[in-house]
Amino acid sequence: MPRCFLGCALLLAFFSFGVAAEASRAKPGIVIMHGKGGSPTRLVSELAAFLEQKGYAVANLEMPWSGRRDYDADVAAAEKEVEAALADLRGRGATKLFVAGHSQGGVFALYLGGRLAIDGVIAIAPGGNVANALFREKLGESVALARKLVSEGKSGERTQFLDFEGSRGTSPVFTTPAIYLSWFDPEGAMNQLASTRRIDPKVPVLFIVPTRDYPGLIRVKSAMFDALPRHPLTRLYEPDADHRGAPYAAREEIARWTDGVASAPTASPR
Repeated sequence: MPRCFLGCALLLAFFSFGVAAEASRAKPGIVIMHGKGGSPTRLVSELAAFLEQKGYAVANLEMPWSGRRDYDADVAAAEKEVEAALADLRGRGATKLFVAGHSQGGVFALYLGGRLAIDGVIAIAPGGNVANALFREKLGESVALARKLVSEGKSGERTQFLDFEGSRGTSPVFTTPAIYLSWFDPEGAMNQLASTRRIDPKVPVLFIVPTRDYPGLIRVKSAMFDALPRHPLTRLYEPDADHRGAPYAAREEIARWTDGVASAPTASPR
């Protein structure tokens, strides 16, 4: 009887240790944001499903730049939407929180890296830097019109402006001058280089540029990555994919990197 009791006690202790170890393991939570004109059900959907299958708490959001929403909210409101999603992930047991975005969502994720209390940023083929020369050329008249209307006290009147995407050219946007300026002001939130430099130095970044991305994004890859605050866990990853296929192609690396960041001791920036 004593021998049986001892064996059972050891087994129970081993089981309890395993449960405690599993309970103490950091559970990642991740907010995922699609690209310009997209939706949660398109290019990022398989990434979201993959991470959910791995036990992540996932919030796959529809952002104001989706095809359906057509810039119906400004940058501040979009930030609050992500904050609410992060709070929900915490409520679902996530102990380490990440923000990921594809294309325009990637640029916004970099912006949020300097604004929110998060454990990491994943920028997947970030594109849509309104400060670059091509955006200024294509959208300069719309930005000037928005500024004029705001100065005339018409900041809340819906008006037609232009958006631009390298692969599709310009397209109409129906929104208010105030909302339009919050997204398209070259010195605002979607100025990728400025947002990259303002990321909290304590926040690591997984910067993903697929090998067959758009030529313009490949050209600025090194400059944008080098602008990130130096952190020992920040990585550049280059999957064999095109721009649209980057979220799915990077899924394994995203899981590996987030798991590594979630389980790592707090690291000091270099």
